[in-house]
Amino acid sequence: MARFPLAILAILVSPLLFSAVALSKTLKRDVKALNEIKASLGWRVVYSWVGDDPCGDGDLPPWSGVTCSSQGDYRVVTELEVYAVSIVGPFPTAVTNLLDLTSLDLHNNKLTGPIPPQIGRLKRLKILNLRWNKLQDVIPPEIGELKSLTHLYLSFNNFKGEIPAELANLPELRYLYLQENRLAGRIPPGLCNLPNLRHLDVGNNHLVGTLRELTRNEGCFPALRNFYLNNNYFTGGIPAQLANVTNLEILYLSYNKMSGIIPTEIARIPKLTFLYLDHNQFSGRIPDAFYKHPFLKEMYIEGNSFRPGVKPIGVHRVLELSDSEFLF
Repeated sequence: MARFPLAILAILVSPLLFSAVALSKTLKRDVKALNEIKASLGWRVVYSWVGDDPCGDGDLPPWSGVTCSSQGDYRVVTELEVYAVSIVGPFPTAVTNLLDLTSLDLHNNKLTGPIPPQIGRLKRLKILNLRWNKLQDVIPPEIGELKSLTHLYLSFNNFKGEIPAELANLPELRYLYLQENRLAGRIPPGLCNLPNLRHLDVGNNHLVGTLRELTRNEGCFPALRNFYLNNNYFTGGIPAQLANVTNLEILYLSYNKMSGIIPTEIARIPKLTFLYLDHNQFSGRIPDAFYKHPFLKEMYIEGNSFRPGVKPIGVHRVLELSDSEFLF
């Protein structure tokens, strides 16, 4: 019996495998959904979406921004990334029929209207990026059904209402961007229990509440590194228990209505690198411990009522101050 060298065998088999993949059909459900999306998106996308099959047909390549994978004898759409092409109009509801999507990226377009509640059907979705659009209405609580979601980008839209408490049901969530909307009410306290949340940005909204409400439970924000609450209406002081958020690197509290003294315990957060306290109603003195922190690079304190203190000799720290005669 003739034996082929492995290299020759690979050359013979590879085209066969490629042909098998090429000949597999795209699931009719996904073909229908993409063609409905094509009909609703406008000429900027349509001109590059050639052919009837979004995963490619014969000599035609897959549609731009569409990624497909094989599942048995069929191909399914797993990624849809159509961004920065000035798509105008409502969110294409047909997207929610692409049940195998793991990534949906429609950012930097001109989408309007609400996110449909059917978004909760996309159970395999890991990345949802809709930032920099003109989306409106409330954030649908059905997003809380996307248990595989790791990245949620809804910033720079016109969302209103409260942050859905259901977002606390996303155990894999790592990045939550909600800044630059018209969100009101309080941050759901359940978010502090998300085990993998690293980045939380709710800046430039109309949110109220206190830091104490968010950090009262032991073990809050176990993985949080970046915490942006700036340009809202938060009140109260900085609670000492915030020091238990030991992975915190950036704390951005600028332009709120917070008050009270700065507890020394905050200087014990081991990796704290940037601390923004400016334009609040804080008072008292900056604890000397901040000047001895090994990682703290910048601390912004202007627009408060801090009292002058004495800066420890040999310690250098960048401070942004409101008055030139304010010395440490």
